[in-house]
Amino acid sequence: MSIFIGGAWPYANGSLHLGHIAALLPGDILARYFRLKGEEVLYVSGSDCNGTPISIRANKEGIPVKDVADRYHSEFEASFRRLGFSYDLYTRTDSENHHQVVKELFLKLLNNGFIYKKEIEQTYCEEDKQFLPDRYVEGKCPNCGSSARGDQCDNCSKILDPLDLIDRTCKLCGSEPTIRKTEHFYFALSTFQVQLEKFVHKAKVNGLWRDNAIQLSERYLKEGLLDRAASRDLSNGVSIPVKGYEEKKVYVWIEAVAGYYSASKEWAKKSMKEDKQYWTEETISYYVHGKDNIPFHTLIWPAILLGVNSQALPTHIISNEYLTLEKRKLSTSQNWAVWIPDILARYHPDSIRYFLTINAPENRDTDFSWREFIFSHNSELLGAYGNLVNRTLKFIEKFYEGNIPVINIDKAIIKQTEKLYEEVGKLIEKGHFKLALETAFLYIRKGNKYFDTKKPWIQLKEEELACKETIATCVYIIGNSAQILSPFLPISSEEVKDYLQIAKFTWQPISPEPIQLQKVKPLFQRIDISVIQEELDNLRKNAAIPT
Repeated sequence: MSIFIGGAWPYANGSLHLGHIAALLPGDILARYFRLKGEEVLYVSGSDCNGTPISIRANKEGIPVKDVADRYHSEFEASFRRLGFSYDLYTRTDSENHHQVVKELFLKLLNNGFIYKKEIEQTYCEEDKQFLPDRYVEGKCPNCGSSARGDQCDNCSKILDPLDLIDRTCKLCGSEPTIRKTEHFYFALSTFQVQLEKFVHKAKVNGLWRDNAIQLSERYLKEGLLDRAASRDLSNGVSIPVKGYEEKKVYVWIEAVAGYYSASKEWAKKSMKEDKQYWTEETISYYVHGKDNIPFHTLIWPAILLGVNSQALPTHIISNEYLTLEKRKLSTSQNWAVWIPDILARYHPDSIRYFLTINAPENRDTDFSWREFIFSHNSELLGAYGNLVNRTLKFIEKFYEGNIPVINIDKAIIKQTEKLYEEVGKLIEKGHFKLALETAFLYIRKGNKYFDTKKPWIQLKEEELACKETIATCVYIIGNSAQILSPFLPISSEEVKDYLQIAKFTWQPISPEPIQLQKVKPLFQRIDISVIQEELDNLRKNAAIPT
């Protein structure tokens, strides 16, 4: 079975924050799980280095666009690596490969009659002497009245055109832009209305998409799909591959989603493998992103694929709701955020992965609070998982000279474990990561209860054989816990794998081997709760909003 997993492409115009990781983490969990099952997996993403957001940052700093893109792409790579993300390829949209693939897709759509030229009215800034990219136009959303950019309203998710905005202003100088006529290419999205209605209905019936993806897609379809601009007047991006129009760029909503396909091609070249198997009607694909990206993955990308005669349409849409911070909406402009390089400098990567999964905004907005983060680390990772591992392995070191006893495992535990793989696997495949992790930790807590009930410290004196069975069973629970948790908590699971000298993680029960433990250390350290107030103070001190 071929599994394609595409993670959304973060803009390389600023550091990653917890909201980004909350939306993207399911992709890594899926990739790791399917690899354990022995499936053929291709997991790709990259940094979005084209378009307006990077230009805005470059203009602000007075440096070339490439310098901004290089800085944040390198930072993204380092952050994802430290968080244990296992991309088969993490690339960037300003690569030669991406530009070439996007141009080929554009020309296919053009030749197939789905892209056409049209004279339109566009905002123009008389002060800055240029047509304004959509994100350079700000105003009020005509749908909900909130502040919005010219491409989309973050409040109601309405896809916009700058001309739709009320009280338009130029982001560069603050003046009101005028309107001028210009020629652009348009994508005939409306042509795919009926096909996309059937596509979304099938996804709804099969229950393969998140509810927010179904609801938002149905809303757009009910309103009626409109043709959308396929080119824009931008300073950086993929040039239109048509003579006389090279100065114009492929609009980001076509270009960025095409990155999944271009990344696949780049991976194939670098690994000297074929990628055809990941672009067939039989391929199982997961697209992982935040809810603000839903229409681009459920309507626009499928329409592009249909327009180039591909049937490799998305099968699963993993679209998270938003993560708030201390009951407030994350705001990068007001520095109300927890930045990934910063939190990684002080906390275990698995602590971050655990919290963002167990509190994932799968069906509704959820909140990150420093109090809950610290308490979840101390009570669950340290108090449950770390405690079971440490108390068992230290017992072996102390009373069995580090030699793991190999003897009969409790049959009831074996049955529970076999069932656990089936339950957790199904939950992961359906995109229920929070429930999958909760189920795994219920098993761990039962393991601690088993240790307490059996009282091996007493058995050691009175029932030596029973004591060995208890400890062997606990090692069995630990080994299988680490294996099942490895998609969620890869760093600590790898430590347990090394302690128990497990050759390779798979997705089927494993039994303890007769090995001698080497230098066992606690998986996690307790975090002093005084840190909670320190973090809150730092957050409020650095924020550019009244607290």
